[in-house]
Order: sequence, then C-alpha cells, then structure tokens
Amino acid sequence: MKIVIYGASGMIGSRILAEALSRHHEVVAVVRNPDKLQAQPHLTIVRGDATDAASIAATAAGSDVAISAYSPGSDNALLTKNAYALLDGLAQAGVPRLIVVGGAGSLEVAPGQLLVDSPNFPEAYRARATEQAKALDVLRASDGSAVTWTFVSPSAVIAPGTRTGSFRIGKDTLLVDADGKSHISAEDYAIALVDEAESPHHPNERFTVGY
Repeated sequence: MKIVIYGASGMIGSRILAEALSRHHEVVAVVRNPDKLQAQPHLTIVRGDATDAASIAATAAGSDVAISAYSPGSDNALLTKNAYALLDGLAQAGVPRLIVVGGAGSLEVAPGQLLVDSPNFPEAYRARATEQAKALDVLRASDGSAVTWTFVSPSAVIAPGTRTGSFRIGKDTLLVDADGKSHISAEDYAIALVDEAESPHHPNERFTVGY
C-alpha cells in the first residue's frame, strides 16, 4: 500500500514508520522538520502542516490510507484542529481511510467513568487527554462516508520498549494486565496499528491495545 504518516518523527510515529517500512509499504512521511528523518528505500519525506486541510490534501494525494501520529507541542487545542483538517483534507484528496494515534484518557475504567476523570490521573497530562477525547468526538461526529476513520488508544502507559508481537485488543475499556498495570510498548502498539491499516477491522470506531 501507499501510506502517508503525519508526525512520523515522533516517539510513536517513528515506530509506526519503521513498522510500515519493514512490511515493504510505500510511505510518505509528513513532518514539520524533514531533517529529523533519514532517507530510506520506499520512503518519501516531505514538509507539511497536519492542522491545515490544504496541506493534508496535497501531501496525502494518491495514498491508500493516512495515519496521524500528530503531536501538538504545548498547544493542546491543535488536536481538534488536526482532526477537522484531516477529515477535510483527506476527503479533498480522495484518501478513503484515516487511522489516528489517540490517547488513553477517554477509555472507560468503569461503566460511565473515563480514565481522565479518575482521581489519580496525572494532572500534568489531563489537559492533553481532554483534548484527545474532543478529537475523538470530532471523528465520531463525522458520518464516515467520505473518510472512514479509526482511533487507536494505547494503554495508560506507552513507551519505547520491545517488539514482542504479543498483546490484546479491546474496544472502549482500559486494558490492564494480571498485575493491574495498563501498559504497551510503542513497538507493539505500532504492530497493532499497521495491522489495522492492512486489514481494517474497526471502521468508524475506536479500539485499544495493551498487554
């Protein structure tokens, strides 16, 4: 396939990029600073703005699927702007599918209770998690006809680690292991996301990945 990845130089985006290239897909990496990536076979590196629909339309043209690992820096409100721009720009370009790297804060820890609303949720991440939940709402509000979307929430903790290929898939409830930990390596998260790109099983819905 031809895959366009927004935010391909970040912690998660770079692992998605590596996973997609390892499976011999043609990848267009759209980043703010192209110098952060090194040239590789089957990789095209371009500068672009993931919050601008026109830039997305131009950089995504001809792709089979778009993946957004966009990070807004300190301006969390850009996450919802990114969601709107992706839906608009990809529709303009005729790209039929979008997969978004989401957050864990909007996952349920009990019926009707979101992780972000838990008393022990780290305050430093609350604003980001709240905006990620709003971005999910933007996707859910679209009818999914022009662009079929999928939102992939990691576990509560996602960090660089080992590519094991062993993990669980859930829907809207936070996954925890036998020790009560909710975690996933960025490498295994990337496997699950690229699996979804190759064989879509969650059209117009969210799923989560964890151990």
